[in-house]
Amino acid sequence: MNALHQHLLDSYRAARHAEPAPPLPGTHDLAVLRSARDHRRFEAVLAGRPAAGRLRLALRRLRPGTC
Repeated sequence: MNALHQHLLDSYRAARHAEPAPPLPGTHDLAVLRSARDHRRFEAVLAGRPAAGRLRLALRRLRPGTC
């Protein structure tokens, strides 16, 4: 069963029970990704690490011939 089938089934059940329909699949994906990013940054600050630019800094360390 894919996401569309599940959504149709949930919509049918909600209609049978006079409840509001669930949101469409993928509606809140960006909000979830932003929340996860913010949480990672918050944890980095609490641990005393830089909150931004960590990937670029790590790649710079791996590149030979740079300090």
